[in-house]
Amino acid sequence: MNVEIRRLHPGDDALVMRLADEVFDEPVRPERLAAYLASPGHFMIVAIIDEIVVAQCAAVIHRHPDKVSELYIDEVGVAPAFRRHGIARKMLDAMFVIGREHGCEEAWVGTEPDNLPARALYETRKEPHGLAEHFVMYVYRL
Repeated sequence: MNVEIRRLHPGDDALVMRLADEVFDEPVRPERLAAYLASPGHFMIVAIIDEIVVAQCAAVIHRHPDKVSELYIDEVGVAPAFRRHGIARKMLDAMFVIGREHGCEEAWVGTEPDNLPARALYETRKEPHGLAEHFVMYVYRL
């Protein structure tokens, strides 16, 4: 399987319209994708096989006045037929490079306690401080 890991830039919108099922949680809306790719500090990496996007990883830089800059891994999605082939790991590696290039000293990601495939992926990266932390998250509708 020949997988291309590619960082998206503004103008790459059309590439993401050729998707395998279940790469994103909801249908991709072109205007939202264009706004995301044009926003400073927002990054997206995709995995492409035979000109079809089979996986995606999105991240945002959080800058703080009192702490180091962090790369928040907002989302990782891989089409079911392409899971367990190392694609998500390759995308995370590429995203960590982007984070370092933009001055981030840490990266973090969250998932649901029962999302065992995601937790297995994240727990393979235990190099320094790559251990799970417990926290409580509140979601507010705006």
